[in-house]
Amino acid sequence: MLFLKRLLDFYINSSIHVALSVYALVRMTGFLFQITIIEACASFAFFGTIVGYNFVKYDALARTQKLQMRTQLKAIALLSFLSLLMAVYCFLWLERTTQLIALLFFGITLLYTLPFFPNRKNARNWAGVKIYIVALCWVGVTLFLPIINAEIPLTNYVFLVAIQRFILIFVLILIFEIIDLKWDDPHLKTVPQQIGVERTKLAGSLLLVGFLGLAFLDANFNSQTMILKSGVAFTVFLFLLFANQKQSKYYSSFWAESIPVLWWVLLLLFG
Repeated sequence: MLFLKRLLDFYINSSIHVALSVYALVRMTGFLFQITIIEACASFAFFGTIVGYNFVKYDALARTQKLQMRTQLKAIALLSFLSLLMAVYCFLWLERTTQLIALLFFGITLLYTLPFFPNRKNARNWAGVKIYIVALCWVGVTLFLPIINAEIPLTNYVFLVAIQRFILIFVLILIFEIIDLKWDDPHLKTVPQQIGVERTKLAGSLLLVGFLGLAFLDANFNSQTMILKSGVAFTVFLFLLFANQKQSKYYSSFWAESIPVLWWVLLLLFG
């Protein structure tokens, strides 16, 4: 059991799980927009997420020498290096325009992590903006990147899906912010820090209602799609409802983060 726990911890701490969620959303985009050649985009997003998230999580601590290179961290460093090589390989298969956009998101990741401006903290520590940066990056990588790579026009439907996806990711991040409330720096001004846990849950619930309401604007609206989105929204709502500072790290980092994968699987089975 101890071995399995360590394996699960490595799976989560090395960002493989969050990368799988990103991969699932890219593949979902392929399903929704009937993109047949999407593996290069999906793989680039998967390996790029491992590199980006591990860079964000461990770079600052490594630079200040507060992080000792334990065995697991050495394994994470090796995985990140191999993932970087794979991300570069997949990057070469993308269209030129897509490559430029991918570089833009890479720049945002650097801005999010490194303090580029004198006497300024990195973007991760800019009060109140972290959640918006992360949600926008997720939407950009999982939706706009594969759509632009496939040269699909940016129609109203694309932006409708983008808003829905932004809402879902935003609410999922709220779950993380509630659970991390006791560890987060008060200067971050996360949503729970600014309006409290109960109001955060209320705001998240209203956003999920909006998520479902937007489904009626879809020209291809049907009852099966509505049932599927309702199931996903209800699952997110339950995770939000029971989120608190006493929950284990697996509650958010494994279970809540599995929801995009669940959504993709359900879409493949019943979409």
